[in-house]
Amino acid sequence: MEKLKQLRDSAKKVWKEFCDGGKTRILVGAATCGRAAGALAVMESLKKECEAAGIADKVEICETACIGLCYAEPLVEIKSAGCPSVLYSKVKPKDAAVLVKEHVIGARPVKAKAEAVMADEEYEGIRPFKKHPMVELQHRIVLRNCGVINPASFEHYLARGGYEGLERALSMKPEDVIEEVKASGLRGRGGAGFPTGMKWGFARASQSADKYLICNADEGDPGAFMDRSVLEGDPHSVIEGMMIAGYAIGANRGYIYVRSEYPLAIERLRLAIAQAEAASLLKSDLGGFTFEIKIKKGSGAFVCGEETSLMASIEGMRAMPRPKPPFPAVSGLFKKPTNINNVETLAAVSSIMRDGAAGYAAVGSEKSKGTKTFSLAGKIERTGLIEIPFGTKLGDIIEKIGGGCADGKKFKAVQTGGPSGGCLTREHFDLPVDYENLGAAGSIIGSGGMVVMNEDSCMVEVAKYFVNFTENESCGKCVPCRMGTQHCHRILEKITSGEGELEDIEVLKKIAATMKQSSLCGLGQTAPNPILTTLRYFEDEYLAHIKDKRCPAKACPKMVRFDVDAEKCVGCTMCERACPTGAITGGLKKVHSIDHDKCISCGACYQACRFGAILRA
Repeated sequence: MEKLKQLRDSAKKVWKEFCDGGKTRILVGAATCGRAAGALAVMESLKKECEAAGIADKVEICETACIGLCYAEPLVEIKSAGCPSVLYSKVKPKDAAVLVKEHVIGARPVKAKAEAVMADEEYEGIRPFKKHPMVELQHRIVLRNCGVINPASFEHYLARGGYEGLERALSMKPEDVIEEVKASGLRGRGGAGFPTGMKWGFARASQSADKYLICNADEGDPGAFMDRSVLEGDPHSVIEGMMIAGYAIGANRGYIYVRSEYPLAIERLRLAIAQAEAASLLKSDLGGFTFEIKIKKGSGAFVCGEETSLMASIEGMRAMPRPKPPFPAVSGLFKKPTNINNVETLAAVSSIMRDGAAGYAAVGSEKSKGTKTFSLAGKIERTGLIEIPFGTKLGDIIEKIGGGCADGKKFKAVQTGGPSGGCLTREHFDLPVDYENLGAAGSIIGSGGMVVMNEDSCMVEVAKYFVNFTENESCGKCVPCRMGTQHCHRILEKITSGEGELEDIEVLKKIAATMKQSSLCGLGQTAPNPILTTLRYFEDEYLAHIKDKRCPAKACPKMVRFDVDAEKCVGCTMCERACPTGAITGGLKKVHSIDHDKCISCGACYQACRFGAILRA
């Protein structure tokens, strides 16, 4: 590891120059979320403004990844010599001129666009980043480098403690590394929460000389983007975690199974692997241990979140689960002992081995140690990526970190754990978020998606959406999952169409129980969770659909009627132009009307009207 030590000394100089050099530093958040918001156009505008001002040689502009404040993208961080960095939010290309003139040249922060200052104390009336409401309750371990370093820079990762965990691991016996991970209390972050050290121990116990390690980056939950953000923002942390895990279990080959819908993550991974090989880390003899990593692109099958399906896909077969035992630790990929961990688990391992198990175990709750990343999505004020200690109250996540529901709407429910999770209510706001408490409430941690719903959401429609998702994603191998999801979807479609019967509720419960007990893999076993939790906490909405033939949220198209309020209609024709079936007539500056024989209750008119003239009943 002598070469690594030399590289680290050089990397620290690069990092110091980057942070405190003579040049002004401009970081642009250009992960997938930032790019979708226009970050690349902002970066181009900043470059042009610097060139026009004749200061291009005095400014370093580079990409960084998602710092978590996705709602505020595009994000730009500017640091002038002798001044703290200022983070600007919702930057448009047209803002580049004032940022360059006022901040880069004038060394005066543009307060109107400032989101936070990257310092311990307030600066020019701008709050510190650590005091930002979305950040204050966070504890960043997995996300320690995301949005901070240039993810394409090996030197940046190395200078911030990168591969120190690997060095420490290689100085220990493999069995001692496993014990260290056990002492940390780390549990698998892919959803099941199985103790990571114990899982490694099973693979280590195999006497086979040929073993595999797999990183599961097949993130398929709607509203989940934690793994993508880590791979885009700090790929070396995952590579380092894989090498530590490979050393611990005795594996020399690893696969990263990542969905092809993540092109930027794949690009960053390929670069990081090439950098690690060039630094004599991968494919090199590290005192008797060698390790190599290959990337396997998946095709977006949700069932590949199940480990035996994932291995079948890597082997070139159709992604379908197989019965267990034998477990992968005994007979996995290519029938060899295999260990599978997800992205977040491996990123945490690199930190645990660098800083020690005790520090990690001191964070979190009694049985759920450490931190968990969550993606906040849906009808919430501050969407984005967070990392909080286990045991943080659900209400604090929704209201303090997320800012509550957007547009002043009332909170109704939050879906945790994706399609396999469940819907929780305001009554659960005091619930500490960990594996045990969410499980007792009928939901799961899952991979970490949190989709927030407001008063306009119909919970029967929500259950139907998620069941339809799992129906489409079911591999079809076992009858309970294949037929169960189809029957549940048909019954929920019947209820949301106003044709439901009271007997349908009992049928749903019976099918759900059968699926949970009899499905071959976790997809089918957890697919009924959205139905069971919405029935448990929102049964009144099911009864309203069935008995009263109405949707309380006014969201089910076949149970909603739209009309025009003649007193509010100004004849702007916006609704008429938005209607896809020509059901609205009236003309310019005339009161409009809706032909209910043509109306399909799509709600396009309701969304288009700016005067509140469309009534929904």
